[in-house]
Amino acid sequence: MNKFASLLLIFIIGYAPALVNAQDCNTYYPLQEGVRLEYAMYDKKDKPEGTQWQEVTEVNETSDGVEAKMKIGFVDKKGKTVYETEYGFVCDGNVIRVDYQSLMAGPAMEQFKDMEVELSGTDLEIPNNLYEEQDLKDASITMKINMGGMNMNSVVEMTNRKVEKMEKVTTPAGTFECAVLYAETRSKMMMADRSFPSRTWMAKDVGMVKSESYNKKGEVISRMELTAIQ
Repeated sequence: MNKFASLLLIFIIGYAPALVNAQDCNTYYPLQEGVRLEYAMYDKKDKPEGTQWQEVTEVNETSDGVEAKMKIGFVDKKGKTVYETEYGFVCDGNVIRVDYQSLMAGPAMEQFKDMEVELSGTDLEIPNNLYEEQDLKDASITMKINMGGMNMNSVVEMTNRKVEKMEKVTTPAGTFECAVLYAETRSKMMMADRSFPSRTWMAKDVGMVKSESYNKKGEVISRMELTAIQ
């Protein structure tokens, strides 16, 4: 998978669901300045790839709900910081909305900094009330890139999103009652067209506890789990 698609999928699957907690936005999402969550990441052979972390840096209540900023980063297994970036999101009391343009900040756009880029898409939404067999809205990001006379399109789509079930999960950070969110992600760029399903385990007042991505045979190709809450 190309670098752009890989980074974008990390943001969408790994970070976006684990976001909010203030007033009416306090069901499945930790939203308090200074809260930091750390995750261990593993490859398809279940070998450690590094540590992913996220920290809430700013929370503001508005007449429409809550606006917040999240700083995120990844440290590889050798202890090297691969990237750090920050993006914003909002909660209106019923739904968390992550702006698709905000997802494209930082490392996901670094390789295109000298090119003309046009973005379009639909925001990623996570309801504050999750229940079994609940259907969730699709999400997508399309990027049109002008590469000096040659145009290239890149598309990442999340479809068939739903809450499969409620399930208890244990990680190094503890044991949690979770909602299991399923989605199918398709990444298209030039001749490359790849699709894979994924699951994300969400716990009340915590956010994302665990996530897994699969190949067409249903085998785990990558996973991450919560190791610490600070």
